[in-house]
Amino acid sequence: MNDATRRRLFMIGALTVAGGALAAISFGNMGENLVYYWDVGELVDQCDVAQGATVRLGGMVVDGSVDWQPDANLLAFRITDGSEQVPVRVSGAPPQMFREGIGVVIEGSPTADCTFESDRLMVKHSNEYKAPDGEMTPEERKQLYDSVLDGSADPGGGQ
Repeated sequence: MNDATRRRLFMIGALTVAGGALAAISFGNMGENLVYYWDVGELVDQCDVAQGATVRLGGMVVDGSVDWQPDANLLAFRITDGSEQVPVRVSGAPPQMFREGIGVVIEGSPTADCTFESDRLMVKHSNEYKAPDGEMTPEERKQLYDSVLDGSADPGGGQ
């Protein structure tokens, strides 16, 4: 066997070992790291077998169900998909945009009584910006900004 053949065999062997190691690292624990997205109906149907599994649950916050306890840093509410409801307990402060009637995605696990417990709450919203009523026009905002820069206006709006 000459040097060129020996080098080629070594290169093929090294690439095979490196490819096998990469595949083992990539696919080894993939099943343990997957987080499935369920809606409320799927969770209600699978609650008994889903205990302890980490899932993302999506739905709408039910009006009148929000109970925020700032001293305990605990938020409790119910979410719905329009037909089923699930109680949710989240540890930690809610996002600023959180309110009743908004879409949410919660990552956590169901308990034995089908209460969804989590420490991660995400608010779903559109990517369309709509200015609040009574908002300044861009021209008014520029005039105010310019007058604040040159010192002729009070930025606080006082007299």
